[in-house]
Amino acid sequence: MILKDLNRQSSVTLTQQLYEQIRSLILNDELHEGERIFSTRVVAGSLHISRNIVIEAYDRLLSEGYLEVIPKSGTFVAKGASIKAAKKGGSITPQGIMFEKQPTFIDFKGGNPAIDHFPRKKWAQLTKDVCLDAPSSIFGYGDPCGVLSLRKVLVNYLRRARGVICDHSQIVITSGATQALKLITELLVKKDDFIAVEDPVTDEMRNIFTNADASIYPVAADHEGIQPALLPERRPSFTFVIPSHQFPLGGTLTIQRRVQLLEYARKMDSYIVEDDYDSEFTYEGGSVPSIQGLDPDSVIYVGTFSKILSPALRIGYVVLPKPLIEPFYSLKWYSDRHTSSIEQYALARFIDEGHLDKHVRKMKKIYIERRKVLTDALHQAFPSVHVIGKAAGMHIVAQFPGITFTDGLCEKLMQEGIKIYPVEHFALNKGSHGDKIVLGYGGITVEELKKGVEILKRNI
Repeated sequence: MILKDLNRQSSVTLTQQLYEQIRSLILNDELHEGERIFSTRVVAGSLHISRNIVIEAYDRLLSEGYLEVIPKSGTFVAKGASIKAAKKGGSITPQGIMFEKQPTFIDFKGGNPAIDHFPRKKWAQLTKDVCLDAPSSIFGYGDPCGVLSLRKVLVNYLRRARGVICDHSQIVITSGATQALKLITELLVKKDDFIAVEDPVTDEMRNIFTNADASIYPVAADHEGIQPALLPERRPSFTFVIPSHQFPLGGTLTIQRRVQLLEYARKMDSYIVEDDYDSEFTYEGGSVPSIQGLDPDSVIYVGTFSKILSPALRIGYVVLPKPLIEPFYSLKWYSDRHTSSIEQYALARFIDEGHLDKHVRKMKKIYIERRKVLTDALHQAFPSVHVIGKAAGMHIVAQFPGITFTDGLCEKLMQEGIKIYPVEHFALNKGSHGDKIVLGYGGITVEELKKGVEILKRNI
């Protein structure tokens, strides 16, 4: 049995290191079943470590079945402990936390926030304060609806920022907007039902709906959002819209269309699901209040902090009409019991102490600069380009007359160093958006934006 020296500078204990070495040798059949291994005294002497360390490692291997002791004979490798077929890349030894590598291309994905400006210090301070100051009960199971303090803070924030009318009992905290929309779909869609969905729409939304076995009725959207005149004559389970900054086209739903949409929902005795994913970032004119504020009984409002702060937080929320509170509560409980309580408490303080408003103001300035750099570079490189949906959010749509963004062209651009997103990929009814692409700028630096447009110009 050949053992390597142990690393005394490692954060992994010497006992753990020795255990993993011997375990790996057994699993990889380098120590064969029935083979006798060295005594604890011999191993301790060869590695210059305490015999107690070896005894602890051996005891663990014995308890897990890797070794067996034969009285008066010694310690042997147990039968059936190796996995010969698994011997491919050698053993894996913990080396601390491994972070994912950053992509080598410029990713123009829409909706990616500038995570390099996440308020780390403030968030770390608030999280630490919560852990140190709060009662022990917050480390137990929480309310499926969410932490009460966060829901109360959200009532005031949403009323002020988005014109949402509700009380805290109507708010359920979810693990991002994705979970909220999944639970809404499970709650409202019955067998053979269909959902009226604005077209084009994100892949994520389409997959959530279809995975619930719901049919989708596409309703064409234009630069002013969904077109209510094209809504189906049959009752949908609900109508899904992104009225403040439609994705991907970027239009804002006019008040006339909002009224028509509400009249339709009342006539059909159906709900509107309003996805309000990035409306905090409005650059031209004032932000348009939510549809929910016009008719709280007809609208289910969904929001998220993934776009405002960081996707890693996974904190979203849904504002429900009162008849849906109890059944939604039950679904949430069976889905994941509750969303992380510690992060909810930290977020409640972050909002209540004014840090969120400060962060939004800061990010608006950053996004305005990035938006201007991108649009200026596009107009300079492509005089005929038409920019759509730039009044809000973190992406634009660029229309290139005479150019069709095929899969082959997208692959070529990827090889050259940029990833773009054709609007046609989001379309339910194909054929109307071949010359348009989504260009997100939120998570891309000024230098990368300029470089990305240069690559685009060289290849189309």
